[in-house]
Amino acid sequence: MDHHSIIEEAKARVYEFHDSDSTGHDYWHVMRVYNNARMLQAEEGGDRFIIEVAALFHDMVDYKLTDDEHAQIDAIKAFLEARGVGADVIERIIHAMQAVSYKGGNNTVEVATVEDAIVQDADRLDALGAVGIARTFIYGGNKRHALYDPDRAAREELTFEQYSREDNTMINHFYEKLLKLKGLMHTDAAKRVAEARHQFMEMYLEQFYEEWEGRR
Repeated sequence: MDHHSIIEEAKARVYEFHDSDSTGHDYWHVMRVYNNARMLQAEEGGDRFIIEVAALFHDMVDYKLTDDEHAQIDAIKAFLEARGVGADVIERIIHAMQAVSYKGGNNTVEVATVEDAIVQDADRLDALGAVGIARTFIYGGNKRHALYDPDRAAREELTFEQYSREDNTMINHFYEKLLKLKGLMHTDAAKRVAEARHQFMEMYLEQFYEEWEGRR
């Protein structure tokens, strides 16, 4: 089993799946998550192959991007089986992929291994900082969300059903998800990176409100 060849073929498969995305879940998002995961694995350990494959395929089972999660899982399993990956490794990859999604804090697939933790942390890091801000506005624009409404407060304690209805503004998304992520990181390496990115978002929001009110 040639891990390098599998990774390269997986990248090509991911490019095809994400090529037409306009929601901020494009191929380059996947590659940033992949690079984040490699960075975290270098510090935290874990099975590098499982982490890399799960990072590459993670959004192919995201409810926002597919109407049939089970069919996508079956396709990924078939891809890996055809390349000689063992059943136990495939199951660990699939679990790591399924543990990624935030779902308003209601994902029922829990992090169970260091591989799960790293892939989830890697994805959440890409929702923070300068890139996270940019992706918020890309996604919100795609979904025709309002930028900001001072009369609409951010929602608290959301169910998955409420979260998935996306009845929010782009700025409220910071409070309903992004600013919570720093406290949800698992690995020490991700916590360190998240802290800096979190602070950048807080500075951005301060500037945003000042400009909104015409004070700066």
